[in-house]
Amino acid sequence: MIALIRRDLRRSVSSGGATLVVAFFLLVATLFPFAIGPDAALLARIGGGVIWTAALLAALLPVERLVGPDLEAGIFDQFAVRGLSMVSVAMAKTIAHWLSFGPPLMLAAILAAGLLNLSAETLLRVEIGLAIGTPGLAALAVVTSALVAGVRGGGAVTGLVMLPLAVPLLIFGAGTLDAAGGAGAIKLLAAVSLVLVAGAPFIAAAAIRAALD
Repeated sequence: MIALIRRDLRRSVSSGGATLVVAFFLLVATLFPFAIGPDAALLARIGGGVIWTAALLAALLPVERLVGPDLEAGIFDQFAVRGLSMVSVAMAKTIAHWLSFGPPLMLAAILAAGLLNLSAETLLRVEIGLAIGTPGLAALAVVTSALVAGVRGGGAVTGLVMLPLAVPLLIFGAGTLDAAGGAGAIKLLAAVSLVLVAGAPFIAAAAIRAALD
């Protein structure tokens, strides 16, 4: 398991995938102030939602490369011959994907908070939400990649598959910024993220086995 995580993490770092995700995230966060204008109060009010939207869009970038290249190269066939469980492989990919984009995204959110005029209290809520929600995003990304890996032109539909499924994470993630109902939103966000992390490896493994057949 550790070897699989290190392999995928090293590949993500060497290919520049993590850098691309962070750069895209910051680009989206930078463009919003230009589009909305210099209204500091408005930026502070919508800034948390902007960060969550940017995080979701950034998480889409490496989806096509998570499973497809290994499937085409026959890596999963080698795993199967060696008796490795596809569930374990999918879990390793989920952990590696989260490590490659989750912590860097949380660090980049500090810069985005400055661009969007977020207070320290709001930034803290954003960071807590990202820490809870990004594992769910990583799990969802691996599932989406596995589902479209065996489909011709699957890269074109990754957004159509992943974005609707990620709506609960986006809603509850943005809900954590509400001072009144933030505690309840955090619990719901944690529940959704936990369900995704626990269930995604089994769905991804089934999709990989179907692609191998």
